[in-house]
Amino acid sequence: MGRVRQMLGRPVVIGALAVAVLAAAFGAYWFQPWKLWQDETVREELPVAASTPTPAPTGTPPKDAPAGDTASEPPAPPAEPKTLVGGELVTHEHKTTGTARVLELPDGSRTLRLEGLDTSNGPDLRVWITDAPVIEGKAGWGVFDDGKYQDLGKLKGNKGDQNYALPADLDLGEYTSVSIWCDRFDVSFGAAELAAA
Repeated sequence: MGRVRQMLGRPVVIGALAVAVLAAAFGAYWFQPWKLWQDETVREELPVAASTPTPAPTGTPPKDAPAGDTASEPPAPPAEPKTLVGGELVTHEHKTTGTARVLELPDGSRTLRLEGLDTSNGPDLRVWITDAPVIEGKAGWGVFDDGKYQDLGKLKGNKGDQNYALPADLDLGEYTSVSIWCDRFDVSFGAAELAAA
């Protein structure tokens, strides 16, 4: 026992233990393995444009209208968004399912909507829209940062339905795929090709 204590007291052993502890702490921070067992579910509603109330009629009400009847027509229901392009998510580094659609709202703004998303959680997951082809299997894991891409933000959750606003000047003729991208390890968890609806 005294010999073990004597060895542990040596500067080289203390230094090696300190390095091992630092390496373990860095590895835990970098890989964040606990995220593999933590799900984050998001249930965002389908985006819709705000309804605009019908203006009250102007002028004199008809003679047979009851006194004090100033009711206007009920507001028009909000217009539904139109699907421009979309596709099914395929698995890359981690099993991934769901759909990706680009929706155009009546006001002209566009949103990328992920529906029924189911993938693994992980460190620094982002949503990218890119010009890269979607290649199934390992050959497609790392292609999305080879060309043009727009980072739409942090993945809100690894499960559920979620919306990401698209830049007004983004050309859907050039950006033809979506990737759930792990920016820390430069790998796609899953991706979808965006084809005309």
